[in-house]
Amino acid sequence: MPLIKSIPARLKMLSQEGFTAMDIAEPLVSFDGEKQAREVKDFMVARDFDLIGVRRDGLVCGYVLGDQLAGGTCGDYVHPFGEFDFVPDTASLVEVIKSLKVNGRCLVSLLGTIGAIITFSDLEKPPFRMWLFGFITLAEMTISKEIQRLFPNDSWQSYLSEGRKRKAKNLLQERKRRNQVAALIDCLQLSDKGQILLRDKQMIKAMGFDTRKEGLHMFKQLETLRNHLAHSQDIISIGWDMIVEIALRTEKLFERS
Repeated sequence: MPLIKSIPARLKMLSQEGFTAMDIAEPLVSFDGEKQAREVKDFMVARDFDLIGVRRDGLVCGYVLGDQLAGGTCGDYVHPFGEFDFVPDTASLVEVIKSLKVNGRCLVSLLGTIGAIITFSDLEKPPFRMWLFGFITLAEMTISKEIQRLFPNDSWQSYLSEGRKRKAKNLLQERKRRNQVAALIDCLQLSDKGQILLRDKQMIKAMGFDTRKEGLHMFKQLETLRNHLAHSQDIISIGWDMIVEIALRTEKLFERS
């Protein structure tokens, strides 16, 4: 396989395997099931914990939620772990995001027991930000290739306004002046690429959008998120729900490609 064709596959592999759940997880605090529930609740309130593990015979067997604790012992309120409550410590960050979307948290198993937890606040950590920026960059590369496949010989230009084309051509000339290798499509804004890509009705369906307008809105938010990451701004203002949606819809694009 020519090297130029193997690079995207390798980058995709790195985006899936370069960071795992344990890179952003925190240890799961746990108590024996015989511990008094009110004591545990006071502990959780003091540390702003919503969930802790419960041990039986030395092993974590389930969890309790702080807002459910009252009288009795922790064991009286334990929730056993379900099949989809946790991911392995080697899980990709996409799998972590899927678990967060379903459960509002992501428990992590290691060495045969549940020993760590990931919450939405952990997505602000440097490893996740690094992964997300790389993920979006890879998505933009994939989008460019899909556009070239769907609209060969730069026929996509007919879907851009004269103003947007002029800006792209000016940027291309500037890059050439600096002896940088680039194609015209590389000089488009991410939102411009989304506008072109979603001219294809099958692509709208493949990415899970009901309408083209819905897809254009997501591409705008994707561009905003990428800019926040690039300039070290917080991503909380984007909203975790939107970050989850962007990551999962972008994964659909990778699967198609």
